[in-house]
Amino acid sequence: MGHWFERPMTESSVPPAAAASKPPSAASTRVASIDALRGFDMFWITGGDALVYHLSQALPIPLTLMLAAQFKHVEWEGFHFYDLIFPLFVFIVGLVLPFSLTRRLEAGANRRELYKHAVRRLFLLFFLGLLANGLLDLKFPDLRILGVLQRISIAYFFATLLVMNFKVRGQAVATGLILLGYWAIMALVPVPGFGRGNFTMQGNLAAYLDQRFLPHPFCCYDYGDNEGLISNIPAIASCMLGALAGHWLRTAYSQKRKLLGLIVAGVMSLGTGWVWSLVFPIVKNIWSSSFVLFAGGWSLLLLALFYGIIDILGYRKWAFFFTVIGANSITIYLTRHFFNFKEVGLIFTHGFINYLGGWKPFTIELGSVVAGWMFLYYLYKQKIFLKV
Repeated sequence: MGHWFERPMTESSVPPAAAASKPPSAASTRVASIDALRGFDMFWITGGDALVYHLSQALPIPLTLMLAAQFKHVEWEGFHFYDLIFPLFVFIVGLVLPFSLTRRLEAGANRRELYKHAVRRLFLLFFLGLLANGLLDLKFPDLRILGVLQRISIAYFFATLLVMNFKVRGQAVATGLILLGYWAIMALVPVPGFGRGNFTMQGNLAAYLDQRFLPHPFCCYDYGDNEGLISNIPAIASCMLGALAGHWLRTAYSQKRKLLGLIVAGVMSLGTGWVWSLVFPIVKNIWSSSFVLFAGGWSLLLLALFYGIIDILGYRKWAFFFTVIGANSITIYLTRHFFNFKEVGLIFTHGFINYLGGWKPFTIELGSVVAGWMFLYYLYKQKIFLKV
């Protein structure tokens, strides 16, 4: 495993020695937009969402109120921007696999070592997820077993196995079969008291299995866990959509053709997800197959946007704020569970904060975001990254 904190090569980068020994190719050059997109995604769950909410409270105009509404999860069926944050991150986890794993396989890497690395990463991410859920509180009856990092670890592991053992076409077929298989299970297996094909909050199969086999507590609805047992299956497909996009970016096609391909794939994924939702609703809490495709469509379009602006047009300076976050995304996710960046921000704002009236909550949250970002910026300048 090596050290947790070290100066690693990010998954989307090229070893300096390799870069010096031969000209960069379309399949090996760094895709700078990946780190920026990852940071953009993480920003919203590390204070950006609260900034939008408090802005809408301090400045309650139609625009800010509309934006704030998008930063609330849909209770059950439907889709808001906030419902995209987690599947987008899972998508990005898959996106970097072709730049790291496939490249190493092509270079003749030891497959056994790659398998060992995947297993270590599976257990380490799962363990870090337990830490984030309060493992160190030692209140084991209240410890939530599954969660965000746990789902990422599972999706990453199985996506790794698929990428290592199937060609791109086989990976695409496997992704489709995962989504169809999950739909079949959810639609055809009867739930006691509700029957088959019930996709309500109370009567769906995922909730029933969570109640039967997953220890409490649950999150984030009463009848099951939104990162529950069988809903991990379609999350693998979310990761694989990212892997397929990564393969596309590694081709020797021109950048403009790659951009067009991402846009077309994004629109097709959105359309397919919407049509599928007529029989299998878009529900984040059970990670429905239609949700995977709908969120995947937006993920592809966001990737296209960042890729077009950063890698094709070359406008990179604006994205530095997000790149710093993206370079240490797991770090900021974990540290915000253990450290209060609001208290750090208040060191610099406590003298005038009480004079700001309705803008006080927004300023407190802004101070928290700035403090967290400065922490990441220090790590970035020191070339210290959490590598698991």
